[in-house]
Amino acid sequence: MPPSTDQRRHSPAAERNGPVILTELQRLLPAQGILLEIASGTGQHAALCAAGLPGWQWQPSDYDAAALTSIAAWCSGQDRVLPPIGLDVLSPEWFDIARQFDAIYCANMIHISPWACTQALLRGAARHLTPQGVLITYGPYLVDGVQTAPSNLAFDADLRARNRAWGLRRLSDVGDQAAAVGLSLRETLNLPANNLLLVWERG
Repeated sequence: MPPSTDQRRHSPAAERNGPVILTELQRLLPAQGILLEIASGTGQHAALCAAGLPGWQWQPSDYDAAALTSIAAWCSGQDRVLPPIGLDVLSPEWFDIARQFDAIYCANMIHISPWACTQALLRGAARHLTPQGVLITYGPYLVDGVQTAPSNLAFDADLRARNRAWGLRRLSDVGDQAAAVGLSLRETLNLPANNLLLVWERG
């Protein structure tokens, strides 16, 4: 059997949660705009969501240069998806300060990266969102006053065993960091598998 030429990486989680996320993005976002995706990973979300948001131009990005090939393969043929770019959220300058986005979307990065990356994500969003723009984050969080699901506790322990700098973040801590850069939590959506979709805006 000849070797596969398919350069697409595959994430079962992205396949499961993508349609649910797309449904919420279709409700949350206006008819058109330009969106920056941080930590696009395999590219599955970019391919699915860009196809389902016909008025939007999608800019995928990832810290891992090896991921860019997979993202490009998943999004091949979609003219509203820009070529994926390498982007390190810890960089003090993502783009020229004048470059603005109507939405910034980041799924499953906050808990699989050091806390400094969350802080940098919020700072970068504050720099590059349009006045009415939104930052949308997706993933599991620890919420004060709400019992954490056993599966999320086990996931948190596994992440910290793999890397002591990783782990589920307290939503209140993320909110404090957001407030420090002028962002506030507008909407909290409970999605399947004990994940939250959070919508942050200026003010």
